[in-house]
Amino acid sequence: MDFDAVLLLSFGGPEGPEQVRPFLENVTRGRNVPPERLDDVAEHYLHFGGVSPINGINRALIAELEAEQDLPVYFGNRNWAPYVEDTVKTMRDNGIRCAVVFTTSAWSGYSSCTQYVEDIARAREAAGPDAPKLVKLRTYFDHPLFVEMFSDAVAAAAASVPADARLVFTAHSIPVAADQRCGPNLYSRQVAYAARLVASAAGYAEHDLVWQSRSGPPQVPWLEPDVGDHLKVLADTGTKAVIVCPIGFVADHIEVVWDLDHELRLQAEALGIVLARAKTPNADRRFAQLAVDLVNELRDERAPARVSGPDQVSGCLASSNGQPCRPPHCAAG
Repeated sequence: MDFDAVLLLSFGGPEGPEQVRPFLENVTRGRNVPPERLDDVAEHYLHFGGVSPINGINRALIAELEAEQDLPVYFGNRNWAPYVEDTVKTMRDNGIRCAVVFTTSAWSGYSSCTQYVEDIARAREAAGPDAPKLVKLRTYFDHPLFVEMFSDAVAAAAASVPADARLVFTAHSIPVAADQRCGPNLYSRQVAYAARLVASAAGYAEHDLVWQSRSGPPQVPWLEPDVGDHLKVLADTGTKAVIVCPIGFVADHIEVVWDLDHELRLQAEALGIVLARAKTPNADRRFAQLAVDLVNELRDERAPARVSGPDQVSGCLASSNGQPCRPPHCAAG
């Protein structure tokens, strides 16, 4: 299969204080989120001048992608400018006929995979009958470069804490019911599998997996334990140092720089725990190389590059033309 462009598709984020509230309203539209909850989350962004790190990181990643291959790279978001609908119209006007879509999520599941497929479908519909064909690349939680970037990040963080520091992996929590949408516990099993791969590559025989950044009514069950609750348990059992690896995030979202670097760090200090946070891939050159490898897999029709381990977990095949991922599609690949 031949392609004439790459579309980097991401979540989006505000780039000024005046954009924070409209951005959050976009993200939560139709979910009946109380205004006071939006006010609370807005303060997280305003703590950083109203600027999410994500758009700048993605632009830096695009520069790396352009350096790694010859196709033009376009940038579109789900929730803020540049909106994917506008980007796909520009691609149409530039004569792009078939592009691959690299998303800034390594996982299966509705919000991390299927919703991006829905974004693609909506953008193609907005662009009309001459919209380019868009092929979503596969999930990549077990790609060798994904594992390498995070294992190197764990090793770097470990250099700043005592040798007996506990390794804790964290990812964005989701409702327990949502974890069933694309196959039984597929998202949580993928995260757990990737954590095992990274821990092994970094030389750790033991590690913990916890969740973070949950929202929604308290009566709705979400994936647990929460990272803050787990840190308290570790402190109560005598742990003095922790390495937190946000394996669920490929870049420094607000959930990383606020929830972990700010709130969790303050909690760790109060508990007398030394905390080191492993960095995310962000615009690492290897992240761009990973994306290019996924493109080449599809173009050359070769087997996916995966790190094998015990109890291997399935991923997703690429999705074309905005068709929603559904089993067995989500559980394949």
